[in-house]
Amino acid sequence: MSTNTIVKTNSAKAWLLAARPKTLTGAAVPVLLGTIAAYLEATNEIRPLPIVFCFLFAFVMQIDANFVNDYFDFRKGNDNEKRLGPKRACAQGWITPAKMKRALYITTLLACIIGLPLILFGGWITILVGLICVVFCFLYTTHLSYKGMGDVLVLVFFGLVPVYGTYLLALPHPTLSFSAEPFVLALACGFVIDTLLIVNNFRDIENDIEAGKRTLAVRLGLNRTLRLYLFVGLFAIALSGIVFIAHSHYFAFALSLCYIPLHFKTFRTMKAIRKGKALNKVLGKTAANITIYGIATATGMLLDTMLG
Repeated sequence: MSTNTIVKTNSAKAWLLAARPKTLTGAAVPVLLGTIAAYLEATNEIRPLPIVFCFLFAFVMQIDANFVNDYFDFRKGNDNEKRLGPKRACAQGWITPAKMKRALYITTLLACIIGLPLILFGGWITILVGLICVVFCFLYTTHLSYKGMGDVLVLVFFGLVPVYGTYLLALPHPTLSFSAEPFVLALACGFVIDTLLIVNNFRDIENDIEAGKRTLAVRLGLNRTLRLYLFVGLFAIALSGIVFIAHSHYFAFALSLCYIPLHFKTFRTMKAIRKGKALNKVLGKTAANITIYGIATATGMLLDTMLG
């Protein structure tokens, strides 16, 4: 959505911009892969209702995280005229800080309400996991992003929790016994999505140094962060590829490989640009790569189920 026109404060358009709907694909891909992993194991016996709640919870938590990030970064003064990333609602005056604070509490409450029915499918441990998600949603922006913990949290909350969690809840008889394929797939998904954070932090290295944020990109510097971006994406494909081949899921392996040329192309663009707002183009392409990876891998897994 274009932001060049005047946005009325606290209007519907302002809230849509604040919710940042383009980020919802990052929430959908892990749940999609967890669903397909369960289908691969249980086929027609998977339970659709917990899958629906997992998608809803992921979407609302992503919007909540966007609101939390918007509000607290504005309060800390990080969203100033030096900001290189996409425009933020509070900083632009689209949403007043008081309204944003109220909205983030509402979305947090809504996420908790959506998560409650999952007790019926996964027991009380699902509530514990949900509460941990909510707590770290706040801790990331307010504390942990300043300590360079973002990449670890992406692996956990965009990989292990949504992929493996959805997989378990979708099964007709959830079990806590370990299953290698969905676990490794969860890690691979987390690494692929982490490339988005790496680009974001790569772009913001100079501003983050001024703000006292010790992100992994700040610690590594430009050149090593560039190499990290390339490595993480390729490592994710290698990781999932090993487990797909081990389980004779050749369609999943083959289709997941379509991510590699896209990742290389985006890496070369990132390397050529290096600094400035132009890196937002790389951010958008990386998000598109993640979506393509998710759809291609899920399609391959479905083909393995139907034709294998």
